[in-house]
Amino acid sequence: MEEILKIVGRMDPEEALTELSKVLKMLFSILGEEVRSEFLWDLMGESGGDKVSSLVHL
Repeated sequence: MEEILKIVGRMDPEEALTELSKVLKMLFSILGEEVRSEFLWDLMGESGGDKVSSLVHL
């Protein structure tokens, strides 16, 4: 993890995002739907369970 942060820290932000996108596309192609969803919820700072539980109150 530290090595990845060092590499990204030396890059222009737009370039880093482009390169990370390539890596994520490769990883997403081999991961299951649940793992991908959890990652995206974590990235947005919310848990999927919180969203679902909030819908129960509707």
